[in-house]
Formats: sequence, C-alpha cells, structure tokens
Amino acid sequence: MVRVVGVVGAGTMGAGIAQVFACAGFSVRLVDIEQPALVRAQRVVAGSLARFVDKGTLTAADRDATLSRLAMAATLDPLADAEFIVEAIVERLDAKRALFTRLDALAAPAVVLASNTSSLSITSLGAATGRPDKVLGMHFMNPAQLMPLVELVRGQQTSAESMQVATDLCRAIGKTGVEAADYPGFIANRVLMPMLNEAFYAVMEGVGTPEAVDTVMKLGMNHPMGPLALADLIGLDVCLAILEVLQSGLGDPKYRPCPLLRRMVAAGHLGRKTGRGFYVYA
Repeated sequence: MVRVVGVVGAGTMGAGIAQVFACAGFSVRLVDIEQPALVRAQRVVAGSLARFVDKGTLTAADRDATLSRLAMAATLDPLADAEFIVEAIVERLDAKRALFTRLDALAAPAVVLASNTSSLSITSLGAATGRPDKVLGMHFMNPAQLMPLVELVRGQQTSAESMQVATDLCRAIGKTGVEAADYPGFIANRVLMPMLNEAFYAVMEGVGTPEAVDTVMKLGMNHPMGPLALADLIGLDVCLAILEVLQSGLGDPKYRPCPLLRRMVAAGHLGRKTGRGFYVYA
C-alpha cells in the first residue's frame, strides 16, 4: 500500500498535486531544484488550505495536519523511499526523459513513476527507464485541488498492475481516474486544444473580441469559463507546446498553432502567470 508519495516540480501543478495527496493523508515529498519555487509552493498551499478553512470545508486541525505531512527539498534524495512518484516539471520531452532516467536509478524497483504531462508520449518516458511497465501518465486538471478528473495514460508497456495502482490512488484522493491511450494530447487536450486554437483564430481574424468570444461560449454553450480566459489560466506557452505536440504527432494541419498565439508567447504574454494574455491581470 502506498503511503509516501514524491512529487517533482513545485510549480502550479506540482504544488496542487502535493496538496491533494497530503490532504488525503499521504506523506508527501515535494522536490524542486529551485528554492524560490519551493518557497512559493509553500505559500500557495498554505493559502489554498486557508481558503478551504474559511469556507468551512476543512478544519483548522486538518489544515495543520496536512501541512505537517508535506515536506520540501531541493534535491531528489528524499525520494529514495517514496512509494509512488509523480513528475510535474516543465512540459519538455528531453527534460522529462532525463528526470525519469534519474528517478529510475533512485527509486525502489517496485515504485510506479507517473508523469503529469498533458500531451507528451508516456511510451517515450518509459523507454528512458528500465521499468517501462511501471511508467504511466497521471494528468491532473488545473487547479488540481478542485478539479475531480485525472487522466490515466497507459504507455505501450505499462502494466495492468501499474494502472490499477494509479486508479486506486485516484480513488484514495477523491478523484475520478479515466483511462486514455498514449496518443498526442490524450483525450482532454485532443478535444480542448483545437477549440482554444479556433478561438485564437477568431480573435486574430477580427471575428470577435476576446470578451465577445468568451461570452458566446459561456452564455451560448453553457461553458463555465470562456476559451480565452481558460487559455490564460492554462498558460499560453503551455497551449502552444501542446498544439505543437498535436501537430507533430498527428501530422494534421488542423492542429497548426494560431500565429497570434505564437506572437503572444514570443512577447512574453503568457496569461495569468505573467499578468497579461488575452486579458490583463492585476
């Protein structure tokens, strides 16, 4: 039975994933090579838990217990005795493959290594290790603390036993795990990103303002958030990276990233995390 979970990467997703596991009673080791990222993650988790307490969905005692189960480190060494590891670093295949090779050498042979990648090949990550049967995708939605879905991605050699471990963990943390095959973008982004990309084109071609496009989708299609506001939340650089994976992996020009998206990313307008995307954030 898994009791100790390692999370690598203390960005938005990594911090959220660590919080989810800690809230569910697991001992969590959150690792990032950048100390400022760990400091920021500590602040983000504490703030998130405080909001749950304010809303009455978490007691102050449970908040304190959750924080006590979350340890942070700037090296991978504390993951040596982790019983399940989730990677949530930058969405680059080369960086993830290099990390999985290191985790493979560090973790006990029975440990399952999961990636929070939103689009990259799980089979390729598994091939960077000596345990491809124990490598899978565990794609949390953003924000991980609130969204109930986790995409569970089976690579070419991922075993049924490893998928069952991940499925059981989803249940333990109150999430619904849905299995997806190892195709670019899996299910979520295979469907979502073309819609977002079409919204980018609509703005670029003057079909409507960002406000108009988002209002149509919210009021006309009953979406809780417009596609452009959602893209700003995800990160425009992340959207671009996923669209490039879809275009390259599937070879279909319909996934070609909108030129406006490329220009915005080149300008550093990445959405909420930089204060400016399709909207301006204080």
